[in-house]
Amino acid sequence: MDSQHWRAVITAAQAGDRQALDELVAGWLPLVYNIVGRALNGHVDVDDVVQETMLRAVDHLGSLRDPDSFRSWLVAIAMRQIRDRARRRTPERLEEAAASDFAELTVLRLQLEGQRREVAEAVRWLDDEDRQLLSLWWLEVAGELTRRELAAAVGITRQHAAVRVQRMKERLETSRGIVRALDGACPDLRELTGRWDGRPDSVWRKRLARHIRGCGYCGGTRETVVPAERLLVGIALVPLPVGFTLSLAFGGKTAVAAGSAGWSAKLLGALTKPAVAMTAGATIVAGGAYVVTQPPHAPPPRAAITPTARATSEPPPSATPSPSPTPTPSPSATKKADLYGTVVDAVDRAPDPDARPAALPRRPESGVTSTGGPKAVMQHRGDSVTLSGRGYVLVRWQISPHARPGGVVMPTWTGLKGKLFHVASGGSRRMDDPLPGAPNGYVTGMGGPDIGYAVLPPGTQQMWQNEYFYVDGTVTLTQNERGCDYGIAVFPSNWEAVEKDVDTGPAHGAIRYGLVRDTGTDSAPVPQYVTRATPADPATVPQRSRV
Repeated sequence: MDSQHWRAVITAAQAGDRQALDELVAGWLPLVYNIVGRALNGHVDVDDVVQETMLRAVDHLGSLRDPDSFRSWLVAIAMRQIRDRARRRTPERLEEAAASDFAELTVLRLQLEGQRREVAEAVRWLDDEDRQLLSLWWLEVAGELTRRELAAAVGITRQHAAVRVQRMKERLETSRGIVRALDGACPDLRELTGRWDGRPDSVWRKRLARHIRGCGYCGGTRETVVPAERLLVGIALVPLPVGFTLSLAFGGKTAVAAGSAGWSAKLLGALTKPAVAMTAGATIVAGGAYVVTQPPHAPPPRAAITPTARATSEPPPSATPSPSPTPTPSPSATKKADLYGTVVDAVDRAPDPDARPAALPRRPESGVTSTGGPKAVMQHRGDSVTLSGRGYVLVRWQISPHARPGGVVMPTWTGLKGKLFHVASGGSRRMDDPLPGAPNGYVTGMGGPDIGYAVLPPGTQQMWQNEYFYVDGTVTLTQNERGCDYGIAVFPSNWEAVEKDVDTGPAHGAIRYGLVRDTGTDSAPVPQYVTRATPADPATVPQRSRV
């Protein structure tokens, strides 16, 4: 950041300039959000700690003598609030679930892949003290902080900071090894984690690290491991979530900065002016509420289109969208729109391989968190993952009739709170498409004459390699394998990734383009096997359960 520019902004804000105060908050709030979010790993207290940090900074801005020290001063306030929060925690608060897993938000919003994703996920395995230090070190190697500022924020010398950082990095590398091993297929590790509840903690970190040290499969490095500091260089800050609200209202108390009552009066006057200031997709409204809105560069939502495999994107003449790509008679223009849950996935035919999909409506996204992390691989009956938030989810199929053909007991969506839509199908092929170059005649993703076939229950819609869903709430997906051997992998995704997948067609070496099913309204189809109930055996969910 331009130090000369910020010196001028801070000086103006101290003099009571409302626009300068707006710019100051908008410019530095993301830094505070990243420090607090990563230190607390998205705990429910993150918003409170961020708010208290910014309120204290604004409240005491008049006491800051040197504008050049603003960043280190602000970071030190944030770290004090984090430590104060740790001292105030009660046993009940310790058990609260995270509001949003910050490691997963980092992966999702910065679109991290490979070893960068591995580093972000490894943060979950660190203890609180290490995670607090890492929240600063991460920004140091990303070029947002200096080592002097890191040491000052922690309250130690630079020499001591170097020792602390080195020890934290060693534990981070151990945690990276755990993330790598859990992504693998070691049968001994699978047995070891059979009793694990999926929540990273120090006890399981030690158990898994001990296994990795003695396991040839997990301990064997199949690629060069890049040091974490080289992976984090240049990584941007995680953006503030849309809808994030920061109240700078003083609740009637006098904002007294040390020795600067005149500045306090100017500040309060500025905060109560009936004006709205817009900066970088954020708003400070009268009364001091800071709200993150849709960023100005975000593309506008696309018009809702009936799902179809036609090359044209023109909307159909029907007043009510069709529940599936199969052509249906046009309903009466006076018919009421279908309510959510009345349109269920139905059997359809594969579109022409060269037919481009219709436009994919853009639904609101704030991110989806998964109890299985950014990649949950479910290969055995009873494996499950719970998804929470608002956004897109990819379910990728891998059917293995060569291991065990027969009837497929479909995965089910249970405990739905909110809404769940089936929005698109991709992966460049349906699972019943012939595989190019396959030996012994007609072989598909569902099997062949030599190995047997996977058989779907009557009336079940044929899945594609990649199936995309939109979650607005919370739901659990369970793998119910009993007959044919199959696995599914679940990835939180985003609109851009879905559109890119379905628009990939034969010209790129794929078998066919994808298929858009989303209408953009409540009449978009819902999965066949979904319920708001939580049955003891998820495999018993009715095929066309009403939600």
